[in-house]
Amino acid sequence: MPSPTHKPAPKRRPRILFVTDLAYPAKGRRYCDEDIFLTSRLRQEFDIALCHPLDATALMDGFDAVVIRNSGPVLHYQAEYDRFREEAEKRGTLVYNELRGKADMIGKQYLLDLTAAGYPVIPTIDRAEDVSRLPDDAAEYVVKPKMGADSIGLEFVPGEALPELAYGNVLVQPRIDFTYEVSFYFVDRDFQYALYAPSPEARWKLEPYEATAEDIAFAQRFVDWNDIAHGISRVDACRAPGGELLLVELEDLNPYLSLELLSPEARESFAVNMAASIHGLLATRRG
Repeated sequence: MPSPTHKPAPKRRPRILFVTDLAYPAKGRRYCDEDIFLTSRLRQEFDIALCHPLDATALMDGFDAVVIRNSGPVLHYQAEYDRFREEAEKRGTLVYNELRGKADMIGKQYLLDLTAAGYPVIPTIDRAEDVSRLPDDAAEYVVKPKMGADSIGLEFVPGEALPELAYGNVLVQPRIDFTYEVSFYFVDRDFQYALYAPSPEARWKLEPYEATAEDIAFAQRFVDWNDIAHGISRVDACRAPGGELLLVELEDLNPYLSLELLSPEARESFAVNMAASIHGLLATRRG
């Protein structure tokens, strides 16, 4: 009598905790649609569960990695976010984006650091004694919180108000009369696509942008400067009156991707590359 055939147990797929706030009220955008698409695509390769950012710390031990996506500005839940970071590092939890980023993930200090290092950034100061380092011909100056997001707390002031500002937790920059804003999107350190806002008055009315090699090299410098090997980055820049690009923001925590503006082929390509990136992160644990 032949012995029964024993089939090997199916290989367990990686389990991903996908952190998103599906109800986040973004201005003129539906963040939830983007994450619904991404999870539907990533589900082909991973077992995925979605959770609100406030639940991530309690749930993360049951998963191989935590993917942070459209989780909203962390300043709305700063204490809980800080605890999540602390616990993830203590437990050795794999987090995507990796938590070693040096940009918006930990505040706006990087704008000061990059200014001091001579990178092409809108000039930025945080002390009254450094006002002379700003151009004195700007019509207005931008004051923003160091821990700000989504333009929360941002204000415009005239030059004569600069000496009297309450420095310490704010950054000051000249208000640039730019031609347009453009965003460059990367998975790991590889350029994916670019979008721009032709009208300076409509930041989120974006269109596809044909980035030149020079444009991509500009954005690549900031992605290479940052310390993330596995994750998604968005480099926001403005085209200054002289034609050069200047960094506005380096978003390395949960950048909105505007995937709905891409062709189906480009959207699929992004999802494929994101999945490969997550596999790469998981491989660091196996290694």
